[in-house]
Amino acid sequence: MKIELYNMMMSRRAMLKGAAGAAALGAVGPSAFNVQTAFAQDDLRAAILKIPGVGAGQPTDADWQKVGEMCLEPTKANVKEGEFKGVELSFMGLNNQNVHNVLFRGLSKAWADYTGATINWIDLAQADYNARLQQSIATGTVDFDVIEMGAPFEGDVCGKGLASVMPDWVAKQIDMDDYVGYLKAPVGTWDGKTYRISCDGDCHNFNYRSDVFADAGLAEEWKTAGNATDWAVPTTWQQVNAATKFLKGKKLDGQDLYGYLDPTKGWGGFAFYFLGSRATAYAKHPDDKAFLFDADTMKPRVNNPAWVRAIQDVLDCLPSEPADQLNADPGTTGFQQFLAGTGTMLSWWGDIGSNVNTNDSSVIQGKTAFSILPGSDDVYNAKTGAWDKLESGPNFAPNMAYIGWGIYVMARVDADPVKQKAAWSLAAHLGGKDISLWMAAYPSGFQPYRQSHFSIPEWVGAGYDEAFITSYLKSQADSYNHPNAAIEPRIPGIFQYYSVAEDELAKIYAGQATAQAGADAIAAAWEKITDQLGRDNQIKLYKSSLGM
Repeated sequence: MKIELYNMMMSRRAMLKGAAGAAALGAVGPSAFNVQTAFAQDDLRAAILKIPGVGAGQPTDADWQKVGEMCLEPTKANVKEGEFKGVELSFMGLNNQNVHNVLFRGLSKAWADYTGATINWIDLAQADYNARLQQSIATGTVDFDVIEMGAPFEGDVCGKGLASVMPDWVAKQIDMDDYVGYLKAPVGTWDGKTYRISCDGDCHNFNYRSDVFADAGLAEEWKTAGNATDWAVPTTWQQVNAATKFLKGKKLDGQDLYGYLDPTKGWGGFAFYFLGSRATAYAKHPDDKAFLFDADTMKPRVNNPAWVRAIQDVLDCLPSEPADQLNADPGTTGFQQFLAGTGTMLSWWGDIGSNVNTNDSSVIQGKTAFSILPGSDDVYNAKTGAWDKLESGPNFAPNMAYIGWGIYVMARVDADPVKQKAAWSLAAHLGGKDISLWMAAYPSGFQPYRQSHFSIPEWVGAGYDEAFITSYLKSQADSYNHPNAAIEPRIPGIFQYYSVAEDELAKIYAGQATAQAGADAIAAAWEKITDQLGRDNQIKLYKSSLGM
């Protein structure tokens, strides 16, 4: 889905001042990155971005509370002080990496103090989230009023009438027109009704150690090893795999080097996205909107040559990765390995980019840069059964993994108008325009998702290096805006498919099945899920999600 994220409103010279900024823009190129920078620096936005300030340590609960208090004016415009006194709301979300619900607590304290409402928190680990939500859906026993949830679950939740429809005043308060294009309708909607307040915009991007690929000693060793190409940042998965195998046994500044970091341990269905980010360049053909299933039949593609190649890539690279990689889930690869200096390349959501400079555990400040996911020299054509080499060069297909977290209000509050307004007011506060910029800039679990998030001067004002933040925002923009982006389908049961895939992948990575045999087992399990859910309806919804 091709979208336009930005409006060019100033010249390059005005947009990026100084030599570093000019160099960064030159690296971006003239056609891929249009950044909105003309609007004046808003005093509130500038002030909250100084809390605590990049380089001043990781934000604390006191910082979260202060930001929440400073961003309370939109609530005051729609809610009287004490209007929700006596109202109790249950909020279900994540607690991993000390963000998400943990962060929401601090950000919502001023809202609760002003409105009089009480919030009860249901905290879930990432690996437990899918099972907990699916249990509520299957039994019809929703025991929460507000939920932090991803768009892929909309088929299960909104499609079954479990969510509350967004009131018009909420859409105005949060300025939904500011969302990047791929997060606008139909995302967040079902049967033409809006249910979601976005608080995130997900895609996987490519994170890499710029110091490793700039090292002259490694460049010489690469050449001595007989490689005809220069030692440089990989742009295809073929190059990623070669660099990973080359780096085994190498050191930089006395530290052992590793190449790409594959998460091979299950994560409640979420780890499947990481195989997907290896596979999309192989499996998402520019002439075909589908890549997970055949659109007309729902026949799984997960066992076709493209996906099997991606699985085999993991198997081939694991011997060159850290010794305990079989026990590494995505949280481990991102926060315990890459930020801590282990590994040279990583696919992850945009959290890593903000954590590089604002997480106290990060040791890679000044050593990291970003791009869209690597491409492939060829791409599998599921319609012809052949591998195609495109005249335009390598095939790129950024993975729009999870389509971002959002905040949804449950239909169970609709019977009580005061509770309904309270729930939507809380959701609107946490999904507000200004507060969202702060969450995108600091560790939160969320990445840029609004057009207004892409003003480089605002990030620089917070303390970000201009070249760094230009690289980071460009990787996000080029992914969101890519004409061959792999858009995840919002169909019922999507995490049932992903969870069973993780189970079979664990067997493959442990050496209990070949890539092809394991992929065939995944496909067989997916066929059963489709039949259980109703194949005709799944086909209908899958086509709709792809815009077919």
